[in-house]
Amino acid sequence: QVQLVESGGGLVQAGDSLRLSCTASGLTFRNYAMGWFRQAPGKKREFVAAITWDDFRTYYVDFVKGRFTISRDNAKNTAYLQMGSLKPEDTAIYYCAAGFRSVVLTNARNYDYWGQGTQVTVSS
Repeated sequence: QVQLVESGGGLVQAGDSLRLSCTASGLTFRNYAMGWFRQAPGKKREFVAAITWDDFRTYYVDFVKGRFTISRDNAKNTAYLQMGSLKPEDTAIYYCAAGFRSVVLTNARNYDYWGQGTQVTVSS
């Protein structure tokens, strides 16, 4: 049974940092691209960042470039999202996702497994 478990969310103030973790089990992690998406209340789920399975290339949505960093540790079956300079508009539930050798990483449909999400709340 495949599981993705996110952790690291919480309530922070604007300008603070958080690191989200996503630990996978039940799959061969090194074969999966990893992505982070988020969904704010009343809004659609949106792409945030992704990292490829083979050469660790990274992709970001424009509004997080320079503030967020995605990484992965295949030895720990874990992907990370380091978030800095957080803004109130970053408030959302953050989901990690795994896609088997996926290439188009900005599209949620290219991911096979999803975590349950972790809440990030940024106060002004």
